[in-house]
Amino acid sequence: MRIISWNVNGIRAIEKKGFTDWLAKTSPDILCLNETKAEPGQLSAGLLNPAGYSTFWASAKKRGYSGVAIYSKKQPQNIRFLGNPEFDNEGRVLAADYCINGINFTVIAAYFPNSQDEGKRLGYKLAFCGEILNLCNTLVKNGSHFILSGDYNIAHTPIDLARPKANEKSAGYLPEERAWMDKFIKAGHIDTFRHFHPNEPEHYTWWSYMGQARAKNIGWRIDYHCVDKGFLPSVKSSIIRPEITGSDHCPVEIELNIV
Repeated sequence: MRIISWNVNGIRAIEKKGFTDWLAKTSPDILCLNETKAEPGQLSAGLLNPAGYSTFWASAKKRGYSGVAIYSKKQPQNIRFLGNPEFDNEGRVLAADYCINGINFTVIAAYFPNSQDEGKRLGYKLAFCGEILNLCNTLVKNGSHFILSGDYNIAHTPIDLARPKANEKSAGYLPEERAWMDKFIKAGHIDTFRHFHPNEPEHYTWWSYMGQARAKNIGWRIDYHCVDKGFLPSVKSSIIRPEITGSDHCPVEIELNIV
């Protein structure tokens, strides 16, 4: 079972760059999209009803902003928002519940807020992070598993961005954001990419459009698939797809062996 997460930076924009062809060719079992920047009523039939998929949408009240979606070949048992209007009004989360071969797990498509310059939205972001951690912990406590997929807008450690020293006061690398990631990991949750690639540098998922950053691989790893420790034996691989263009982010992919 393959799950891909991708911040598309506008689904209508990426549709013009061959998104539907890419989806048909790549054919993930589940696709989580971040920063869709659209409501379903604004979308083409090709985006809303691609062959073989059910689609689910969480849109921001503010038009052209934020938003997440899930494309799924298998119909989820249930799908829901985070449950807090403060974050649901920005289309930040969709959670889809599955049971496959007796294994219960929830795929969470999450678009974490950007803390912005000088930490203007840091309080909002940390509140969101707290709710996400509570959701993940609750799922595990109730005997289920989770895959938290999306753009966290956090580079966790110095290896996760090209220029850590120069960005110590930058949104996405603030001490408070990194401390939350520490807390998340210490709660027993796993950054799957780092599990399989523990000390490998220069793996990034986002690059600025400025200064040929992508061509020079001056980037940040801020897109993740994280799972609870109990689910880790079901994770076969976790990889980054920098060769896939069309957005300032690239897709990240996780493969599961659920038996």
